[in-house]
Amino acid sequence: MTRALVVPEISRVEGHGRIRVEISDGKVTEVKLGIFEGPRFFEAVARGRRYDEVPEIMCRICAICSAGHKVTSILAVEDALGIQVSRQTELLRELYFLGMMIESHSLHLYFLALPDYLGYTSAIELVPKYADKVQQGLHLKRLGNRIQERISGRPIHGPNAVVGGFGKVPEASELVELKEELKELLPAAEDTVHLFAKLDYPEFTKAFTVFFALRPKDDKFSFFGNGSIACSSGDEIPLERYDVVCDERVLDYSTAKHSYSRGDPFMVGALARVNLFHKGLTPVAASALKKTGWKLPSNNTLHNNLAQAVELVYSVERAIDVIDQLLEIGPVPEKPVKVDPAIFEEGCSSRVKPASGKNAKKPEDGVQTAEKAENKPNEKKVVQGDDPKAPEMNSTEGSKPGAGGSGNAGPKLVDIDGEGYRGIAATEVPRGTLYHDYKFDKNGRLVWANVVTPTAQNAANIERDLRACALNTIHREDDEIKLYLEMVARAYDPCISCSAHLVDLVVKRS
Repeated sequence: MTRALVVPEISRVEGHGRIRVEISDGKVTEVKLGIFEGPRFFEAVARGRRYDEVPEIMCRICAICSAGHKVTSILAVEDALGIQVSRQTELLRELYFLGMMIESHSLHLYFLALPDYLGYTSAIELVPKYADKVQQGLHLKRLGNRIQERISGRPIHGPNAVVGGFGKVPEASELVELKEELKELLPAAEDTVHLFAKLDYPEFTKAFTVFFALRPKDDKFSFFGNGSIACSSGDEIPLERYDVVCDERVLDYSTAKHSYSRGDPFMVGALARVNLFHKGLTPVAASALKKTGWKLPSNNTLHNNLAQAVELVYSVERAIDVIDQLLEIGPVPEKPVKVDPAIFEEGCSSRVKPASGKNAKKPEDGVQTAEKAENKPNEKKVVQGDDPKAPEMNSTEGSKPGAGGSGNAGPKLVDIDGEGYRGIAATEVPRGTLYHDYKFDKNGRLVWANVVTPTAQNAANIERDLRACALNTIHREDDEIKLYLEMVARAYDPCISCSAHLVDLVVKRS
């Protein structure tokens, strides 16, 4: 007997996706996670645009994590053109980023995931019995939006973050106000961990999983890396060789690519980060994690929800610390760093970064086992804006989070027709590692781009977990199987696009 379970549209996720599972003679014979969102050609749309226009285009890829795309895009541009920014700019970008993490994690945990575990189909249905939790989620989400708005000018697609810095630096009084709100809601973030630690997480997807995440500087928990990609197997991969991790493949039933690492699916996201680097968490987040009694590492992908709750505490706590550091600096008025126009006239570099063709490295080149790739920035003066109050900055100031694996050492020649520059950047956004890889011609216009999103990296692993879920629940009622399949997909917090839909289950038996 063949049994087909079809979820035409996965509910409470960003975008349009379907699940199809076929079971024959007690065996799962087919599992497909179909993404039927229309193709989005951002990489092609941005071609021919100036380097400073690219981040404004790329941040439109997503409205939930627009800050992630904006900052990562900016870092890739700066990596290509050798731009070094001040410590103040780095801190403001991190605060902007943390606001995104608070907003996105709150949205997913309280309004997309929580109803599953409490027996409801939507957050609206939670209100009569759990109004306090819904309000708590709303307050945390609003806090994340307020941080993004204050730093970038808008909660979504903020224009204030630009190549080289920020158009306007916030006043100290604005930062103090944000700090007070963060301190007020830190207990709410801790309560989120307590709430999600009490939930029941079935183990029908518990299987050996390969996890990847950017290695943070000094192994302290962070959403910015030191230039290498860490694997749960102990391997260490320089950022420039991200293609070793993300071998993307096109499928005929999905408009989203699937990624494999050496032929195997893998997982990125909160669970990967907490599994790999929980020992570097900030004190309050570490305490909240310890109180749960959660044993790490975990291979149960449903625990990604609990990992996001831990990251929520970290994000609020870290944001308070970042504001304190900014207040110690001033903050001071500061114009964005300008690109030295000479680099476009000379088109020269002390370092070549081949991208493809005969000079391309083999996939295994640069991969290290259990050793971190060194990140040694070279000191390089940059051209400042015309603000007399803006201090002169050198590349030795600050850590240049998220830049290319070998550090920002000035413009790089790339393997394209004529001379040009290549920049690579990666950050840890809510759903996992995000890569932006750009090539610019000698006039600073984009000629090629590659953006690899977390959901594309997770898609193959989601299918693997859906198969395990179907196999382990094969004797349950259809409605139960449908719920569990969706719970697995939702646990990844997939970002297909920003919309939510209802589900109509279709069961075919023969």
